[in-house]
Amino acid sequence: MAAGTAMSSYWRGVRDGLPFLAVVGPFAMLFGVLATEAGLAVHETMGFSIVVIAGAAQFTALQLLNENAPTLVVIASALAVNLRMAMYSASITPHLGPLPLWKRGIAAYFLVDQTYAQSILEYEKAPDQTNSQKFAYFMGVTTPICPPWYAFTLLGALLGESIPTNLGLDFALPIAFLAMIGPMLRTPAHRIAALTSVVLALAFAWLPFNAGLLVAGLGGMIAGAQAEVRLGIKI
Repeated sequence: MAAGTAMSSYWRGVRDGLPFLAVVGPFAMLFGVLATEAGLAVHETMGFSIVVIAGAAQFTALQLLNENAPTLVVIASALAVNLRMAMYSASITPHLGPLPLWKRGIAAYFLVDQTYAQSILEYEKAPDQTNSQKFAYFMGVTTPICPPWYAFTLLGALLGESIPTNLGLDFALPIAFLAMIGPMLRTPAHRIAALTSVVLALAFAWLPFNAGLLVAGLGGMIAGAQAEVRLGIKI
């Protein structure tokens, strides 16, 4: 019975994750195209996507590499963009933390914006699920998101310059973040963190090598944490 319940949770996760494919496909393909145009070989492009598996950080690093930014700046900027993953991890730990180490390792690798956003909404909606059901749901959401990320990256890398960069595939990034972030701004602490990061990103856009992202990321986290403390609202 438990196995059947976990399986139903998995397929529910697959169903809930399928809409993200409309964003993942174009986004991954665009990265593959731009990476090969920037001079990366197909295997280097694929290694980038498989190891990093974080689209916003990948695009940030790729842009800075094209600008011949120092390696430390590239790494620091990519890490700043991915600071949100630390918050995702802390938020989802009460649900997936009791899992065995190997399952936690798998969940950590596949913890990206879409898998986190959809899974945490499910866990909050149905908090009485077992650990097996929660993990099965998480892997279900992962299935139509992460493997297609690799496949479409490869497709973009193979097609390379045959796909015009003005095709409009870059619409995926802002739409993805708006779709995910909007419903999650539920408390004043959430909104203060988001507003602070936007203001700082615009105010420090003049900094070289997109270093304004570092300021915005850190400032948003600090503002959100302070709002949580002062207002007593969980972020």
